Amino acid sequence: MSTPARRRLMRDFKRQGFHLFHSDEFLMQVLRIEMYISDISTLQLKLLSCVVEFFMFVFQCCVFSFRLQEDPPAGVSGAPSENNIMIWNAVIFGPQDTPFEDGTFKLQMEFTEEYPNKPPTVRFVSKMFHPNVYADGGICLDILQNRWSPTYDVSSILTSIQSLLDEPNPNSPANSLAAQLYQENKREYEKKVIAIVEQSWLNN
Repeated sequence: MSTPARRRLMRDFKRQGFHLFHSDEFLMQVLRIEMYISDISTLQLKLLSCVVEFFMFVFQCCVFSFRLQEDPPAGVSGAPSENNIMIWNAVIFGPQDTPFEDGTFKLQMEFTEEYPNKPPTVRFVSKMFHPNVYADGGICLDILQNRWSPTYDVSSILTSIQSLLDEPNPNSPANSLAAQLYQENKREYEKKVIAIVEQSWLNN
């Protein structure tokens, strides 16, 4: 079923350079089906319409995922899960010239039907050592909380989290040890970060 939140998530793909229904042949097949069933009962038509809509949705997700993998925004990548467009799986690559460089960190984004008026819930699936990341992977980031705006999309969320990796806010810590080391012992902090970077290679 199409809802404002689902339509917005589809639009988020478009903003990253992806477009709906680029297969003319696929659309022609759908039109042929609709012409063929034009004289059947209303109930049968509704049932078949649901089937067609489902396959259109699957087709869209396949196209979106392929193009996102082929030409992702710099340093981030994401796509809806196989069976639920409201749950996205994403990867953030550690920023260059930082202790996080070369890390590949997995995240999960869960949207509600209130998106884009309310932010998604985003958490790291990969292990993370960072002042603003909780032990369960939850992220303390202003745009995911009190500074959220409906203008933000998937790409801007992921790039903001990527920036947060090297620009933490130790005054609002989610991990007190990481915040303390970041402020008082940068060398030890960076050692722990490098360890989770190496671990990210093994877990991906």
